[in-house]
Order: sequence, then structure tokens, then C-alpha cells
Amino acid sequence: MSYAERALRTLSAGNRTLLRAQDETTLLHDMCRVIVELGGYRMAWVGFAEHDESRTIRPVAHHGVEEGFLGLAHFSWADGDSPDARGPTAKAIRTGQPVVIQDLQHIPEIQLPIALAESYKRGYAALVAFPLVIDGTVIGNLTIFAAEADAFDECECKLLAEMADDLAFGIAMLRMRERHRAAEETIRHMAFYDALTDLPNRSSLGETLATEIAQAQQENQSMAVLLLKVGRFQEISDTLGYQEGDHLIAEMAARLRQIAGPNKSVARVGEDEFAIIMPRSTAEAAMRVAHHAMREACDPVDFAGLAMDPHAHIGISLFPGHGNTPEALLRRAKIAAVQARRTACKYTLYKGTEDRESTRRLELMSELRSAIDQNELLLYCQPKVSIRSGEICGAEALVRWQHPQHGMIATGEFIALAEHAGLIMPLTRWVLEAAFRQSYAWYEKGIKRPLSVNLSAQDLRDPRLIDRISGLFATWALPPELVQFELTESALMEDPAGALETLDRLKELGVELFIDDFGIGYSSLSYLQKLPVDSLKIDHSFVTSMLTNSGSAVIVHSTVELGHNLGLGVVAEGVESEALWNRLQELGCDTAQGHFVGRPIPTAQFDDWEAQSPWSHPTPGGGAALH
Repeated sequence: MSYAERALRTLSAGNRTLLRAQDETTLLHDMCRVIVELGGYRMAWVGFAEHDESRTIRPVAHHGVEEGFLGLAHFSWADGDSPDARGPTAKAIRTGQPVVIQDLQHIPEIQLPIALAESYKRGYAALVAFPLVIDGTVIGNLTIFAAEADAFDECECKLLAEMADDLAFGIAMLRMRERHRAAEETIRHMAFYDALTDLPNRSSLGETLATEIAQAQQENQSMAVLLLKVGRFQEISDTLGYQEGDHLIAEMAARLRQIAGPNKSVARVGEDEFAIIMPRSTAEAAMRVAHHAMREACDPVDFAGLAMDPHAHIGISLFPGHGNTPEALLRRAKIAAVQARRTACKYTLYKGTEDRESTRRLELMSELRSAIDQNELLLYCQPKVSIRSGEICGAEALVRWQHPQHGMIATGEFIALAEHAGLIMPLTRWVLEAAFRQSYAWYEKGIKRPLSVNLSAQDLRDPRLIDRISGLFATWALPPELVQFELTESALMEDPAGALETLDRLKELGVELFIDDFGIGYSSLSYLQKLPVDSLKIDHSFVTSMLTNSGSAVIVHSTVELGHNLGLGVVAEGVESEALWNRLQELGCDTAQGHFVGRPIPTAQFDDWEAQSPWSHPTPGGGAALH
């Protein structure tokens, strides 16, 4: 078999190794083994070029008749007259070019490093050292020894050089895969764990609770859910500052984690609420834990020398007596926590067979349908400001419901009502019509202010959505750039293929498209590249905590870079402070939205607000004349 045939066989076996590789360490060792066992070479080793003071070459994998070769000397790729610097591997790393020694026996020992000076004793007659290059940077070497002198002719070196390039590519791909895996894990952790306490959040608890309910049903067991509400959280946050509010929540989380122990799940399910799941527990056992929690977890908390009682209270619900779904158990535990505020011990079981809250929800569902039909809803909008120029660059359309008896209904509550009542698409129709009317009113005044409308997963499945939007453009004769659409990442992932088709049709209308709440929907980069979108909106949960949570900071920074690398604009939601604004400006984020920029206001008041807003008078440096 010729040397070229041997190299070709080695290249083929190396390619198969690359295809099967799952991690970098295994790839390097398997490649060295293939070179020796299938290629018939004497020894092969891979090293990485360190950038320490002595520029060490660190051996990371080898195979063959090594016999202490890699321990003979300190391998270095430093430039100079030292024996190590004259070595072929060092030269290959420095120059980025292969280095061949055809006959080690006839080279004077004084011209070689210590390791190569004794190579012939170990059966090495010839060697070739290849640089491993990733993105133009030499990261290390692949060095191969043969037992025959004159082994590495031009043809053989060309084939082996191709294998070295393939190995470098494989290392790069595995490292990229590992970075993506770490980023995905970070995103998943942020989506299912609370940034402040690192406890499971409400979504994570819902999954855990569903599993525990199924297990309890299978084993014919009962279980308990405790919901602890910290009564003074809002007061402390408003009086002492949000840092002290965070300190209170973090302290309560640590205490509850210690009280719960390993057999109970603790989660933060609201701004000032924690839940404890107690599998295989009775009402009596739950009451004991609640009593213990009130005695131990609810001791005063120190705030820079000022001790304050958290004023916590605990509600308890039981499976199966109080519900057989996570939502029912959590809701009734919360009702019980409200009831517990009026008791001396500050904890109680859920009481009552009639759920008054459910009755109210049913009534509100019916009244919401009427409010949509009778045009009794209100259109608000929240401004968006260009971080670079400090100017208002648009607004997001938001719907509000002023109930005649109950006052302003919380947005989250009536959106949930609309989802349960099948009213999402009628509600979207109302918002679309109101947004187009408002955009036309602005346009007639000469104001070209883009107004964005949110579309839900249900809206994307509406076969009449595109025709309805096209009809509104025809009715009001608006330029397409004045109406934008925002779609949550999670909505897109419910039906990726269908969502892509809808987005393509929307894009044909000439509108701008935003991915809302980006970072919590697990869309792949390959899918993101296919979407005809213009901007990403970073979810507020990452933005609001980016100054205090390193994971959030990484997500925000990475999303800004990702968006810009894909040619997309980036909008940060939840910009609540000047410090957040300044950090986003440093990162090069394009647009800000949040209470620091401006709270949602009725559209009829927007012009007056803008006239008095500091954003209407941006400073030359790109900010607003604020503080």
C-alpha cells in the first residue's frame, strides 16, 4: 500500500469519526486512534496553544507508541533560539503552515528539541506537524509520526492536511454546539426559575404540581399546597426602595427553602408569594408546616439595622378536596391566604364549597363580550423611544377595560377571561379597528407615529386575519409603515410552519414585524432566520433584572448581538430606570420601552403627553433632558 493510499484511508476514517463525534475530548482521542490503528502511523498527538507567558503547547490527546515522549520536555510555541522553539510543532503553530521532517536520523541532535532528539529511539523516522486553524487563528497542532523515513511526500501531506482542517472544523462545530447548549440552558433556566431567588417560578411549579397530582391520583394519596403571601413587600419597596424589597423576598426564600427541606417543592409564584407543595400530606400535616413557617420564617427581617415583620400569612388547599388541577389548588390556596389575614394564627385551610371568584369570573366573561360588542373598551398606548436619538419612534397599542362597577380591570385578568371565553379574536378585531382609527387621526395631523398591535397564537390561526388587515389598510388609506405587528415567540412556536406562512403574508403588506417577549419561547436560530421579521423585543423579565443578575445580563447582551448580526432591530421592554437605559445604550440596543420611557396612557392624551415629555426635547448626545 502506497503512502498516498494510507493517507487516503486515514482521511476517510477521520471523516467518519467527525460525523460520530459528540464531544471535543472524545473526538480528539478517537482521531489520534484512527490515525495510528487504521492509518498505520507510529504515533499521533494533538496539542492546544496556550497564551500564557511561556506560550505552552498543552498535549490533550495522543495514541500510539508514545513511551513517555510527551513528558520529555516542555512543549512551547514561543519564538526564539531555544531548542523548543526550533521544533516542527512549534513552527507549525507560529507560522500556520505544515512542517515536515523526512528523516529524523540524519538531523544533528543539536538542531532539535530534546523530545525529537530521542524520537528515533522510539521508532519515529519521520514526522509532519499541522496547525489547527479556526477562523484564521491557530489553536493548536496535529502532529503525526511515521516509522519510515521519507514517509510524508507531497501527496500524502496534502491528504493529511485536509484531515487536519477537518479536525479543526469539527472542534469549532463542537465548541459552537456547546455554546448554544449553554445558552439554551441559560434561557430555559431563566424561563422556569425566578431571577432573584433562583427558586422555581409559577410555570415550573405548575409542571411540578401537575406531576404530583397525577402521582397522588395513581397512589390514591392526598397532598397539600401552601401559599405564603408577604404582606409588607409593597410597603417596604415603596418606603425603603426596591433593593430592600428584593432583600425581603430573598430572605423569605432562604428561610422557606430551609423549612421545606428536601421532600417539599418551594417556588416563587408571584411578586410577593411563595408556594410549598407537600406530597402525600394531610390537612393536619399541612397545618403543622404552616405553624412552623409562621414561627420560623416570619421572624423580623433586618434592613440596615431596622427590623421589620414581613406580616406574612398562609393559605392551604388540599388535593383532592379543594381541586384536582394546579390552577384550582393554587387559586384556592391564594383565597385561603386572603382569609388567613383575618385570623389570629395567620394561616388557614381553604373554606367554602362555592368559589365566589369563579362566579365573578363567569359574570365578567359575559360582560366582556358585551363590552367588545358595544365598543366600551379603551385604547391606550405606551411610547417607544430610540435609545440613540432619544426621540419617540412609535408606540404599542394596549387595550383597557373600565368596568362600570369594578373599575379598571387588570389587563392580565381580562385577557385571561378572553382566552377562557373564546374572545381573543373578537378582542383583537376591536384593537385593530381602534388602532387604525387612531393612526389615521395622527396621520391627518401630519404625525407619522408607528403604532404596533399585538397578535396572539389564536389570531395567527384565523384564516380571515390577513383579509381583515388588508381591508383596514384599504379603508383608511394608511401607509404600511404606520401600523406594526408584534407576535410573541411562544405564539410563533405553537405552529411554526403556519406562523411562518402568516408572517410572509403580513410582510407582503409592507408592515414591520416584531417578535415580542423574545428569549422565553425556545425558537431555534434556524427558524428565526426564516422569519420575515424586522425587530426583536427582549422580554422584560430579562431587562428589569439585568443589572443585578448575571444570567439576565448575558441574555440581554447576547440578544442585542444576535439581533444586529441578523440585521434586526432590538427593542428592550421593561426599562424601568435610568441605570437600565444607560446600560442598554452601552450595549447598542436600538429602542426602549417601559415606565422610565413612559407609562401606558389613553391615546387621546398622547399628543399632550408628548408635548410635555422630555423625549420631545432630546439632548445632542442621544438622550433626553431628564435629570
